[in-house]
Amino acid sequence: MDSSKAPGLGSGRARDRDIKGGNGRWWRFAALLAITAAALVPLGAVLLLSLQPPFGSASQGMTLENYTTVFSKTAIGTWLGNSLLVSVVTVAVAVMVAAPAGYVLSRGRGRLVSAFSLGLFVVQSLPVITAVIPLFILFAGLGLVDSLAGVNILYVGGTMSVAVWMMAAYFDSIPISLEEAAWMDGCSVFGSFARIVLRNSLPGVLSTAIFSFLLSWNDYLVAVVFLRSEQNYTLPVGLQTFFQQNQTDWGPVMTVAVVMMLPPILIFAVLNRFFSVGGIGGSLAGR
Repeated sequence: MDSSKAPGLGSGRARDRDIKGGNGRWWRFAALLAITAAALVPLGAVLLLSLQPPFGSASQGMTLENYTTVFSKTAIGTWLGNSLLVSVVTVAVAVMVAAPAGYVLSRGRGRLVSAFSLGLFVVQSLPVITAVIPLFILFAGLGLVDSLAGVNILYVGGTMSVAVWMMAAYFDSIPISLEEAAWMDGCSVFGSFARIVLRNSLPGVLSTAIFSFLLSWNDYLVAVVFLRSEQNYTLPVGLQTFFQQNQTDWGPVMTVAVVMMLPPILIFAVLNRFFSVGGIGGSLAGR
């Protein structure tokens, strides 16, 4: 008798596979849940500390007194505006320059393109600290020290090498056959780049934009060296003003930290649905 045709045997094996598969999925889910919880513990601690009463306060339990104090008695609104300004400008310039440069790096062939690629690799491998002092001397002569414009120039330059690499890597995933079809229909090289490549590169563009935003939003080293006056501070530099020599009131410090965390969290929450994989997978069907 064929064992594969025995009644109930096949269904029993399938049931065993389902049970084993279910157990495997359960363990993976438990591991991911534990990792997520561990990652959220510091964020929860920051939020809870920001809701604790400040030193000398008569409030009991959780309170928004730290938020009221920080926004009414400090220049956090100005710092927040400065951070948003330099971050948005950095994102806009970085994406506009990195997109065509990445396209050339992805589609171009030749010694000049190879030298350009190698130059980007060398630049991005250098630590920022090696360029801060020479750039400070140069910018002091140009009147760009203690200026948001000067900081913006440094942020754009710092993000450009990695941004170009990111755009080039995503452009590599787009078949050149799509562009060739557009050329045969009378489209120019720039037209095919704008209408075909760039329109199908939204996840790559968003990844580059988010990287540029986070680099400029979280930067402390460049800002603390080049920004001198309080009205030009960004949030990371303004945060250091809450630290005192003998003691630190952690409530206001954590309040500013919560304010710093909100924009990146909101950006990821809004843009998450635009990230997709395989969006152009069926565009060459039949070829």
